[in-house]
Amino acid sequence: MNEILKKLVSFFVSPHQSSYEDLNSKIAYCNRGIVEVQRFGRDFACYSCMKSRSFVYIALGADIFLAITKFIAAGITHSSAMLSEGIHSVIDAVSQVLLVWGIVISKKKADDQRPFGYGRELYFWSFIVSLVIFLLGGCISLYEGIMRFKRPADGGSPALSYIVIGIAFVFTAISAWASFKAFKKKPIESSFLKAVQQSKDPSTFIILLGDIGDLVGLVIAFAGVYLSHLYHSSWYDGVSSVLIGLVLILISILLVRESRSLLMGEPVSKKTIKAIAGLAEADPSVLKVKRLLSTYLAPEEVVLQLSAIFKKDLTTDQITNSINAVSIEIQKQFPLIKQIFIQPVAK
Repeated sequence: MNEILKKLVSFFVSPHQSSYEDLNSKIAYCNRGIVEVQRFGRDFACYSCMKSRSFVYIALGADIFLAITKFIAAGITHSSAMLSEGIHSVIDAVSQVLLVWGIVISKKKADDQRPFGYGRELYFWSFIVSLVIFLLGGCISLYEGIMRFKRPADGGSPALSYIVIGIAFVFTAISAWASFKAFKKKPIESSFLKAVQQSKDPSTFIILLGDIGDLVGLVIAFAGVYLSHLYHSSWYDGVSSVLIGLVLILISILLVRESRSLLMGEPVSKKTIKAIAGLAEADPSVLKVKRLLSTYLAPEEVVLQLSAIFKKDLTTDQITNSINAVSIEIQKQFPLIKQIFIQPVAK
């Protein structure tokens, strides 16, 4: 089993992390995570060792193909709903390009300019995607729908639109399934929306929610094309475009809220805080943990600041040794915590 894990892990970790010792550490983390993820929740999910980004590229390829086909169909049929769907696919494709850029930049090593690393680049670009791309796309779709009310147009044969919508639905469903599987790798302990709020990796829920919005938009577009053809009125086409715009705006509002929260800094869960405090207080030199602060710098990186009351009459060397021992034990149990600052304080 461990040999299989080694091969899988070595495929997903970067070269500078793939030493035999690092590999064994990651394997131990994965094995332990099967059980201990139930104890500590989503903070202990095995992000770094078994997480594939393939769903991002699947979604990107699907959206580029679908955007082209939707625009061709919109140009032939003059359907406002199909044009809105084409815009929706372009938005999704641009979003994934920016997310890939954020993922790549966030992996850069810390330097003098960024001593805590570049992990929050992913959170920044996720916020840009949520605020600008989805919101802008929603407004464009609204505009297209309103213009259709003012300038009705006779659409061509709806057959092409139906074919494109059917193909788009299949490709989008495949992309949604890939992103949902990636999202499910982190244990979901409550409702879907609660799981989105708890997630520390915006790339998964941005693409997943974008795909869900695509599926809803395709159903709306189908209804708009069908009703426009049935009643020979472009009014339904305009309504469907407006509804697609509203779906994009609603998704944008949700994503902005979650991306902003991650960018501002979210702590680890209360369960994890309690467990870390217990580990520190288990050290014979520590009387009590007075304060414990944490924040996510990236989906796979947490910074921890711990203020502890030590026993009286300890020498400086004894306190230093105790701090080192506590730090090692915390990082052993919680590998996502990359940097720990322990400060001795008075009662």
